[in-house]
This record gives sequence, C-alpha cells and structure tokens, in this order.
Amino acid sequence: MSNTAKLQIGDNSYEFPLVKGTENEVAINIKTLRGATNGVITIDPGFKNTGSCESAITFLDGEKGVLRYRGYSIEELADKGGFLEVAYALIFGDLPTEEQLEKFHSDIKSKSLVDDDVKKIVDAFPKTAHPMGVLSSLTSALTAFNPTSVNVDSEEDMYNSVVKIMGKFPVLVAWTMRKKQGLPLNYGSKSLGYVDNILKMMFEQPNEDFKINPIIKNALDKLLILHADHEQNCSTSTVRIVGSSHAGLFASLSAGISALWGPLHGGANQAVLEMLEAIKEDGGDTKKYMAKAKDKNDPFRLMGFGHRVYKNFDPRAKIIKKAADEVLKDLGVEDPILEIARGLEQEALIDPYFVDRKLYPNVDFYSGIIYRAMGIPVEMFTVMFALGRLPGWIAQWKEMRLKKEPIGRPRQIYTGENHRDFLDINKR
Repeated sequence: MSNTAKLQIGDNSYEFPLVKGTENEVAINIKTLRGATNGVITIDPGFKNTGSCESAITFLDGEKGVLRYRGYSIEELADKGGFLEVAYALIFGDLPTEEQLEKFHSDIKSKSLVDDDVKKIVDAFPKTAHPMGVLSSLTSALTAFNPTSVNVDSEEDMYNSVVKIMGKFPVLVAWTMRKKQGLPLNYGSKSLGYVDNILKMMFEQPNEDFKINPIIKNALDKLLILHADHEQNCSTSTVRIVGSSHAGLFASLSAGISALWGPLHGGANQAVLEMLEAIKEDGGDTKKYMAKAKDKNDPFRLMGFGHRVYKNFDPRAKIIKKAADEVLKDLGVEDPILEIARGLEQEALIDPYFVDRKLYPNVDFYSGIIYRAMGIPVEMFTVMFALGRLPGWIAQWKEMRLKKEPIGRPRQIYTGENHRDFLDINKR
C-alpha cells in the first residue's frame, strides 16, 4: 500500500500522508488540506468517517464484534477482572499488580467523602428533577469544592484527581437516587469493596442491616466493566473536546454526562423499559409489536435491538445475557415487564427477519432488564451507565491532555444568506 493518498480537485492534484494504526486501521491525515488547497475542507455530518484523534485506549471492530480495552478482550476482562482493575487499566495503561490495586482502592476510599455542603445542593433539587440533570450539576459543583486546577504534567496531581473523582462519583450517584426516593443520604464503608459500596450506598435502608447479594454484585460488576469505554462515542468525544479547551476534569466529565443523557446514547436502556411499559399498557402482545417493527410503514421502533457500530453482534450483550438470566433466576422476580422482555428476546433470536439483519438484543436491552430486576428506577438507568463509563472518560481526558492535543474547532460549510443591507425598522 502507498504511504500517501491523492486528491484531485479540478486540474490540481494533492497528496496527503496515510496514518496506520496497530490494528491496521488506515486514515488520511488531512491537517494541511485547507492550507494546501486554498480553503477546501471536508464535510462529514456526525463524523462517521472522521477520526478526531489517535488513541491507545480502546479498540473496536464493529464488523467482527470485537471490543478491547488496552489490548485486553472484553470477554476476558468481564470473566476474570473486577471493575476497579479494569478502571486502572483504562486510566493508567495496564492491569494493576496486587500492590497497585490495593493502593488504588485505598486511595479512592480515602478521597470518597464529599463536602457536606453538597448535600445542600442535592436538597435544592425537587424530586421531579431527572437524575442525569442532578448528577451533571453535582459533578460540575465538585469544581467549586476543589478549585485547584490539575497540573497535567505532574503524575502525582493527575493521580490524586483520578482517585478523588473515582471516590466521590459513586457517592453522587447514590445520593441522586436516594434523593429521588426520599431516603437519607449515606456513605459507604471502608471495609467494603468498590462495587459492594456502590450497592450499599444505593440500597441500604435506615432501619435494617444491608447484605450483599453476590449474584447482584457480580452482575453490576460486569455491567460497569462492559460500559467502561467504547472508543470515540458522543459523550467521550464531548469530554475530549471540552477538555481540549483546558477545562478541568470535573467540568469535562459534567459535559460528558449531559451528552450521555440523550436517548440515542446512554438513554437507550431507559428507552427500552419505556417501550416495554408501552407494550404492557397495550395488552402485552409481543408478536403484535414484532410485526410492527417489521412493517416499514409503521413508526414503531424496537429499542435495544441491533447497534449502530456492531454490524454482526454486540459482544457485550453475549456476556451480560448470562448475568441477566442469573439475576432473574436468583431474585425470582415476577414482573410482566420482564416477561415481555423475555418474549421479545426469544422471538428476535429465531425470527428470520431479525436474524438475517443481525438485529440481536444489545447491551442496552439486557442492562435495562437487570436494573429493573434490581429495583433501580428507570430514570436512574443512564446514571448507572455514567458510573460505568467514568474510568473511560477519565482515561480519554488524561490521554488528550498529556498528548497536548489542540483545541477542538470543527469547520463548517455556510449555507445562509449572502451579504444583505440593514433596513431601517419602518422599511422591513
């Protein structure tokens, strides 16, 4: 393969270098395009064919159904690793030693207390506030309680910022849910593991001892791992572009949370449950809705099936399906919504229309089922997604700052009016 790409514009020919990744991905480096061509740019709505950066964090092959963090397959990480190990690998580049992991967890716990004044901010929100709006606001508010900017050239400063947000973020998540439910805001325990503490802070009742269900813990651990990073998606790109202005880590994360909120991104698992609720209200006939999904003239859209990136199957869905089955069996939940979900899943896996088009249940479908079975309110589903995605966002922000990437500043093609004279108001 040539090391350059040629572009012909009229009678002029231009050459641009090719960039090749370690997984043989190829890109055309067009950073000199505008200058070389006297103003010509590319246009790519949604950036579907545009690489915004070179990154060593996550590799994704949608055609083959491959997802790897730092070179480790998602299957091995979910099977053998814990969320905190995976978070460490994403942020620092490799899986931790036993000593590194112990120190990481200890340092996170030492930074997990949130200034008590943050409770006043939580109290100021009405119970009707969407948890994602609350979480984004609280994350941004951390900047006020930690005003010192991170010196990205200092490993110590960077590390301290990482353990600080890894410690405080689960507290904000738990407080967001407990505010919604009218429960007292609590803390974790230094005697518990990271995921155990998340469960304790979210579900502990003030009048009873809290016990960890190992099957629930295992399912949540896997869900957090599966959501930890996913290459340059909408929220991750947002974190990087906000951070490229040298905005702080907390402010960049807050922007990422807002980007994740949308139903086309992190809100997809909430959309799954809302769809199931609508099917239930209409009598619960899954065959009717499968037929509607196949009808090109019907506006109904089957949420939680297929994936924009994965053209074959979502590797995360294969992993979490097993955990979903284990959770439902262990809890013995009798819920018409979950029965409808099972019916849709079974039909989609055998119906030729869905099989031929590879419209299999994706990770959002199964995560919604698990969260529903665990008793997490549907409005909190995207918040749980943010909790899992936190280390990925941190890793991407850290990589972008250490590589001293330039401020993000996309171009545009103007399609508005040409020059017009300003008319006095009595002549308009």
